Amino acid sequence: MALKIRLARAGSKKRPYYHVVVADVRSPRDGRFIEQLGAWNPMLPRDGERVKLNEERVKHWLSNGALPTDRVARFLADAGLTTREARSNPTKGTPGKKAQERLAAARQAEEEAAAKAAEAAAAEAPAAEEAAS
Repeated sequence: MALKIRLARAGSKKRPYYHVVVADVRSPRDGRFIEQLGAWNPMLPRDGERVKLNEERVKHWLSNGALPTDRVARFLADAGLTTREARSNPTKGTPGKKAQERLAAARQAEEEAAAKAAEAAAAEAPAAEEAAS
């Protein structure tokens, strides 16, 4: 039986509250679970008591092979119960395809405007020299 330490949603509409539970991977998110290990209230400020964990039971389930989900692994790493490997997504910050097209069009328009300004300045320079002579 594969076990996960994951979140089960509670709370009312637009007021989320989550229980940290150990559950079989086949059971539904808010359905049957084996044991409740803590809670997470995302509505509280970050410096408050947002996450509460029963550390002894978490250690027990981790030693018995339960795997935490990404969000729960973040909580456990903050509590010092596990280490979480750093994730690397170098393409996350790059703009999408449409935004890249808009940037390329803006650059091209900028270059064309600079070229026209240079041509206009070059055309005015000989006329100014002729007028000065």
